[in-house]
This record gives sequence, C-alpha cells and structure tokens, in this order.
Amino acid sequence: MCRSGQALLLYNEGRSSTPSLFLPKKIMEVSKELIVPIKDSDDKLPGSSEEERQKIKIMRASVEEEDPSSKDVDDMTIRRFLRARNHDIEKASTMFLNYLSWKRTFIPRDGFSPSQIPNQLAMNKMFMQGHDKQGRPIIVGLGARAKPVKGNESVEEFKRFIVYCMEKVSSRIPKGEDKFVVIVDMDGWGYSNLDMKAHHAVAPIMEAYYPERAGKVFVTHPPYIFMLAWKLLQPLVDENTKKKIVFVENKKLKSTLLEDIDESQLPDIYGGKLPLVPIQDS
Repeated sequence: MCRSGQALLLYNEGRSSTPSLFLPKKIMEVSKELIVPIKDSDDKLPGSSEEERQKIKIMRASVEEEDPSSKDVDDMTIRRFLRARNHDIEKASTMFLNYLSWKRTFIPRDGFSPSQIPNQLAMNKMFMQGHDKQGRPIIVGLGARAKPVKGNESVEEFKRFIVYCMEKVSSRIPKGEDKFVVIVDMDGWGYSNLDMKAHHAVAPIMEAYYPERAGKVFVTHPPYIFMLAWKLLQPLVDENTKKKIVFVENKKLKSTLLEDIDESQLPDIYGGKLPLVPIQDS
C-alpha cells in the first residue's frame, strides 16, 4: 500500500474501513495520487489534535494539486481555514483556494501603500503597538474618529485600508501563533460614526479571507447607541468571532485588560506604558 493510503487508513481507524465513505470524492482522488506522510511527533502543530493534523495534511494535498502556490503557505494558515469550516476538508479547501485567488487579484505584490488609502489614514483611527501575554500583536481602533464613507471610490478605499491593516498586523504575529488582539475603543462614538455601508462591504472580506485571526476583541467605553448598532451588526459577525468579543466595563477597564496584557505592553490611554503608534508608522 502507498504511504498516502496508509495515512488515510490511519486517520480512518475506528471510523470505517473504507476511506471514501467520509472523504469528499475530490479529496479522495487527490489523496490517492499524492503522498501524505505521517511526520514524527515533534512536528505537531501547537494546539492541534492528531485528528486535526491528519486533516491538515489531507487538505494540503488537495489544495496543492489545485493551486501549486499553496506550497508556500504554512500549516497554521491551512489550519485556520480548516477550523473556520468546522474541519470540513472540502469546504475549507474551497474557501482557501478562493482566498488565494482573491489575494492575487486584489492585493498588489508589495501590498497597499499609504498613498492608496490617504483619506482613511488621515482619520488617524488605527494604531498598532505591543503584544499580549501570549505574544500576539495588539491593534487599537478609535471608533469616534471614523467617518462614514461616501461614494463607491470611498468604499473601495475603505476595503483597501482594512486589508492594509490586516496584512500589517498579521505580519507581526510571531511563529507558533496565528492570531492578534483587538481593542475597539468606542469612547465618544455616536450615530454620526455609524457606517453600515462600509461594514457591509468589508464583513465578507474579513470572514472569507481572514478567518480565525482575532484571538480576542475588547470593546471599551461602549455607549448605549453602539449596543443598539451592535444588534444590527451581529448578523454580519460569525459565531466564533462573537465568542471572542469582550465588552469591558468602564470601572474595570484597566484591570480587565491587564488580565491579558502586561502593563509594559498596554497602551498609555488605558493606564499602560506604551504610547499609541499610528498603524502606518508601526
């Protein structure tokens, strides 16, 4: 028996004697042709079970067959897409391949430059500095500085800005981690800052192309009107992300943040020691 067959049977042990009973047809065809080696235990992904590691290997074999550029992507990225689709290999593979196609067509080879998002950067609303106790980078957004977009070109610039921020903070994630931390500061935020058009435009990008990136989202100083807006925005947020959102009480602001972030890494506006750094300067 070939090694790929051995890997599949090992993964199937206790489930079925016929791998094709649980693998989608396309995945099964690829797995028959490509070798999916079982590596030694020292190659285990942090936080992954043996079952998940086997699915990652099978998914990798499938996507590399469809798009050879997948070989340049690490296993933690494959895992993010797999988890985003509840470990359904076929759905995760489709999602991942769509991501690669979108990235080639939407993001320039060297990424977006500040000159392509001048109006968004001029609002001085997004910052990045420090890391939490797990080493995950911290990004801070000041909601009161956000202004609604006007016209299709403004919507497109907002999309570029969000991708610019996502790519920049993702590049700071250390080896062995695959997430970052977000602090959404709603102090002073009002109805005039609400922009459903912009959020409708970027929500699909966040869900489809940056799954499982947010490790935790702290929402500070949430005003009553924001909580009403949150009820409208909730349908646009996937369930996994909702579980990571923490609405912080004003009287417990610093103590809550210090549970996850050391004072030396906490932004000074929350009683920490790091000044805010505009994301374009970080």
